Amino acid sequence: MVKIGNNNRIFVKNGQPEFYLADTCWSAFTNISEGDWDYYLDFRKSQGFNVLQINMLQQWDASQTDLTIKPFKMTEDGSFDFSSYNPAYFERAYRMIEKAYNKGLTVALVLLWANYVPDTWASQLPIKQLGIFPENLVVSYVDEMMDRYDRFDPIYVISGDTDFPSEQVVKDYYLAALERIKANNPQALTTLHIRGREADLPKVLKESPCLDFYMFQSGHNRDFQDMAYQLAEQFYQMTPEKPLLNAEPCYELMGYSRRVYGRFSREDVRKVAWQSFLSGASAGITYGAHGIWSWHDSRLGFDSTVGEAFESPYDWRDAIHFKGAWDYSFLKTFVERNQLFDLVPNQAVLVDHSSEIRASENDRYLLVYLPSNIRLRLLGDWTGARKITYVDLEDHKEERVSATYSERSNQTTIDMHRFTKDALLIIEK
Repeated sequence: MVKIGNNNRIFVKNGQPEFYLADTCWSAFTNISEGDWDYYLDFRKSQGFNVLQINMLQQWDASQTDLTIKPFKMTEDGSFDFSSYNPAYFERAYRMIEKAYNKGLTVALVLLWANYVPDTWASQLPIKQLGIFPENLVVSYVDEMMDRYDRFDPIYVISGDTDFPSEQVVKDYYLAALERIKANNPQALTTLHIRGREADLPKVLKESPCLDFYMFQSGHNRDFQDMAYQLAEQFYQMTPEKPLLNAEPCYELMGYSRRVYGRFSREDVRKVAWQSFLSGASAGITYGAHGIWSWHDSRLGFDSTVGEAFESPYDWRDAIHFKGAWDYSFLKTFVERNQLFDLVPNQAVLVDHSSEIRASENDRYLLVYLPSNIRLRLLGDWTGARKITYVDLEDHKEERVSATYSERSNQTTIDMHRFTKDALLIIEK
């Protein structure tokens, strides 16, 4: 079972620090055949993923599917009757969660995606809505989900992609669900998945002893990718201190939101991961492939006109092999191998450089992420370091480099590396 570490900044499992590396698979329970699920689990497990983020209910913007299974009985107007559970749906989800659990994977279950909650931005979308979850059924729904799945030690993600438009939403939905989970199982881990670029939480949720860790979302808008480090900095400074991660960075080969031309590349996705990690969101990271989250079958359709209006996904059979997933796997391996669970962001060490360059350190290392190659200037004398190395973050080649100190300016200049993509500077103190 995943728990919170003693310093309130990391996760531990079986007494050992663990880096949360999740894959985004929102549509699993409605879209993935159980045979494909077996293949998917084995592949992601081989890459080092240890968490799967899944919507407990039907994802409003999933790809079309040949499956027809729904969580609730349908009413005449095409919405859900939330008082009438479909046992076959939840039994299928049980089998899928059990398989993940038996392979050592933790499932992070999103209980109330925003489109099911009144007054949220998603509930106002001009789409075929599936209905608003009745407030008086929230607690019994939590009880039902925990009675079915709590034996598999899931992480309970109370909200999905939400804003916080009213006291009713905050207290009668999210806080009610949060407190009920802890009343049923004080050891269960809880969090909130919030809307892209949302920079804070309502005080009653943030300060609740029932909330275990923070998630933020830097999102899929091309013009706001600096949110990866800006939100990490803001949440890192929050009190109370809790583990922090970017739970929805830009997805690999997803089209920019609002149907702006272009797609996020492998390098874009990798950049966001390292910027988030070195800016305070160091407990973990979530990866997404455009075609996996919606479980897209190229024979079927995907509506690119609604919501954030993304261009059509790749077929899931192609998307599962995108190379960016291996880059995220490398980040996890690098953190765990070097026990980098105590990093503290330190932008002050950088001398007049772009804010896209991110720095963090502990008593053994200074790490600096460089999206583009420059001669790096650092405050202070670093020439006495045991070792100064660049790692090419695309193919993981390493290069030793030299440093020169100027006493007059109290600055150390690090030579440029010879790589052509982004790199990580590692200074061993």
